[in-house]
Amino acid sequence: MENKTKGAIIIEGHVQGLANTRILGKAGIPVIVISKNNCIARYSRYCQKFFLCPDYLSDGFIEFLIKLAIAENLYDWVLLPSNDHAVYIIAKNKKELSEYYRVITENFDVISKIYNKRALLGIALKAKISIPASVMPESESTSLPVLNYPILIKGNNGLNFYKIFKRKVFLARSEMELKKLITLINNKIRPSDYFFQELIPAGTNTISVAVFSVNGEIYTYWMGEKIREHPIRFGTATCCKSTYENEVIRLSKIIISELKYTGVCEIEWLKDRRDNEYKLIEINARSWLWVGLADKCGISFPIILLKYIYNKEIPKQLDYRIGFYWINIYTDAVYTVKRIFLGIDKVKTILSSYQRFTEACWDPQDPIPFFMYGLLSIGFLCER
Repeated sequence: MENKTKGAIIIEGHVQGLANTRILGKAGIPVIVISKNNCIARYSRYCQKFFLCPDYLSDGFIEFLIKLAIAENLYDWVLLPSNDHAVYIIAKNKKELSEYYRVITENFDVISKIYNKRALLGIALKAKISIPASVMPESESTSLPVLNYPILIKGNNGLNFYKIFKRKVFLARSEMELKKLITLINNKIRPSDYFFQELIPAGTNTISVAVFSVNGEIYTYWMGEKIREHPIRFGTATCCKSTYENEVIRLSKIIISELKYTGVCEIEWLKDRRDNEYKLIEINARSWLWVGLADKCGISFPIILLKYIYNKEIPKQLDYRIGFYWINIYTDAVYTVKRIFLGIDKVKTILSSYQRFTEACWDPQDPIPFFMYGLLSIGFLCER
């Protein structure tokens, strides 16, 4: 990195925040972590300072960032959010924040298209990209969706939906169950704030493509497959594997071009074995949970971002190692036992994923965050 490189502010220090902190810190780039609660990245040897901040969507968050820049002399440092709410509010206040920081987060008009799932799915359809069969209700008088059961109910904005209902999706297996869920959901949000989707049958895993692009042109990418998750369906990855699928790259280039996206993002696809097509699930306009595995495979997205922000350097690397696993021991161990008990996986299958893997939080040069993850998890479970 050139001398004009200042440093990076990691916003939210969970697993992906820790990975970004280590990747940048090992490259000699100063890192500050801010989070709305205690987090594991603050305990990394590569975290120079840690600050608690207001909730990302609160009125005080942007004011906090500006005051922090002044108090700590962080002018020209890069903001690297790893939380969707933080992405949203930074995009909304990008002009004001750019007076103090380097902001790689996309403009608000692009972010709005990505985080409004109805808008994103509409863009995909216009570009002739397949999506799961979907119905978008507009009012309570809208008739029941004509879809095959089971039917998923998702929020336009996934994080707001989760904040209200404490779950990512609802699943209805029958018309009676669907009617009950619609009544429950309509008591808290408007029909125009959610939509229905046909559940793609089990049998294939989610493929995530992480890309770095400028004005809609992808210059480097990395791809991983979600192997295990919690909860067992519609959950967060506990185990994934680096992989490559040419068709997924082709489709990702189309949607990124439609958005004219600049920066790093993760695109999720699911292959429907009924028609053998990959279908767009969602896009996260930030670094994602497994960013540490991409680094181990040869693609260091935080470094790529900073080189572009400061030096306008465009990466040339496309090759990366495939067949490497990423495992979050704390969550994977629990859900692995459950999957074996339910007959979803065999012991032999589980053991094969533990042959060549990187642990989500373990680093012999930086061990404390791994143990703090366990302690913080115990504290969280006790509170619940």
